[in-house]
Amino acid sequence: MRRRLLRLLVRAGYDVRSAGRGTVVVGRRRDAKLIKAATGAVVVTDPVRVQADWFVAEKGFTAYLAGRHVAELLRLYRVNCVVDVGANRGQYARLLRRVGYDGHIVSFEPVPETFAKLAAAARDDPGWTVHRCALGAQDGSLPMNVVPGTMSSAFSPTGFGARRYAQLRSPRVEEVPVRRLDGVLDEVLPPVARPRPFLKLDTQGYDLEAFAGLGERASEFVGLQAELSVMPIYDGAPGMAEAIAAYEAAGFGITALYPVSRQRSTGRVVELDCMMVRADRL
Repeated sequence: MRRRLLRLLVRAGYDVRSAGRGTVVVGRRRDAKLIKAATGAVVVTDPVRVQADWFVAEKGFTAYLAGRHVAELLRLYRVNCVVDVGANRGQYARLLRRVGYDGHIVSFEPVPETFAKLAAAARDDPGWTVHRCALGAQDGSLPMNVVPGTMSSAFSPTGFGARRYAQLRSPRVEEVPVRRLDGVLDEVLPPVARPRPFLKLDTQGYDLEAFAGLGERASEFVGLQAELSVMPIYDGAPGMAEAIAAYEAAGFGITALYPVSRQRSTGRVVELDCMMVRADRL
């Protein structure tokens, strides 16, 4: 029956190829290219379309790989709580659920209208709690440059950032509350027995300020994910080398670096996702 079905698909103009024992890949185009990536994994591409805009295709590939990499780190290090700093509308938390993470998630987002969308996203997930504040080196408040999308920041844009992202040129300023992370951990971790937390930072240039607010309690985290600036978008935000040095000084080591965005005209990386772990906690 299986062979008959495959013959019918071939006669109908589909491309049917073996991808290993018990697995076939069915494509509509005869010129689809099949690449065996690893045991149990294949990539099927249309070479003409991929070569026409490789950087766009690459962004999709790396986003998938980054998600799977984080999922494996959470499994390997037995993470049972993810602290999601700079949650926006909850995109990262939803990614974690899609890749199979079922532990607790604590999300922080300071912008009121964005927080409302985050709260709505978390409403039906009993393992996901949300808090409306920014995290920084000191308790207090700060002016936030609020723009549409995911790029609201405590910093003003550089000339490069303003040219690349039109929305950064005309922000509205809102005062938002700021807490130190070491001061709220005991409030947000009680639902988790014997916590093994993982830290995610995506604060549009404010990551090191948020990390500084952990103080000595950074040692309680088994890993982290942070965005690194290669071509600065925000004025005053730390560069890649400064950020990596701070995380390494706290005992974390790199497991992966994935491009998040590029300058297409030159091919240069603008931002990287950095995944790190504290190997002595394995």
